[in-house]
Amino acid sequence: MAKVVVVVSGGIAAYKAAALVSLLVKNHWDVRVVMTAAAQQMVGPATFAALSAKPVVCDTFDPAFPLGPHIELARWADIMVVAPATANWLAKAAHGMADDLASLLYVAFAGPTLVAPAMNSEMWQHVSVQRNVGQLQADGVHFVGPESGWQACRTSGEGRMSEPTEIFARLQILSIAQ
Repeated sequence: MAKVVVVVSGGIAAYKAAALVSLLVKNHWDVRVVMTAAAQQMVGPATFAALSAKPVVCDTFDPAFPLGPHIELARWADIMVVAPATANWLAKAAHGMADDLASLLYVAFAGPTLVAPAMNSEMWQHVSVQRNVGQLQADGVHFVGPESGWQACRTSGEGRMSEPTEIFARLQILSIAQ
């Protein structure tokens, strides 16, 4: 059974992350969820706790992790997925910033990371976002999507997060490759 940390960053596509966690659990993956403060404004931690049957980790200084959740979860997990990955998360990761639990975990994690970007099409096409994506790809980060389609900003374009089934399929491939 693969052990996966699902990092949920703050975008409207966070609701799709709940379906991803459910799909992982149904397929017997051991799942821990980490949420950014912005993600908690989109979907509550109780949703992910119920779906994963484990407490959601939101605090860098969570006393349940004496060494720090970023260290303990990084050592525990076989694979990490960031879904949705916002422009903010991509920028932090591309530049090695580590100022919250999600970015600390990324910097501490040595295994494969799969990123599912989600943002409106103007943001996705911005030169700085594309530069950050290029840097992360050069660093060995795996990407799934984004897709084209209807977005919460009431337009259609590239930037929509891939569907949970597509993300799960990519996670299976990465898990086998280990």
